[in-house]
Amino acid sequence: MTTNNLTASELRGAVWRKSSYSGGSEGQCVEVADLTATPFAGQRGIRDSKTPEGPALLIPKGSFANFMTAVKAGEFDI
Repeated sequence: MTTNNLTASELRGAVWRKSSYSGGSEGQCVEVADLTATPFAGQRGIRDSKTPEGPALLIPKGSFANFMTAVKAGEFDI
């Protein structure tokens, strides 16, 4: 499948966990999932934890790992 924006019902089997970068009361709530148990194995899912039935962005595992390395290195102004 070539889409990268799916809903929760399309990602049954995903195990979501809240990102350690999510803020407490600031409204910055991000969840990530390893999609091994879904038809989208080899990718990571990212979604807004305040709207778990909303869309999720799918990113290849390698790209996600590179992104997280850049975030941790402070390469983004966040």
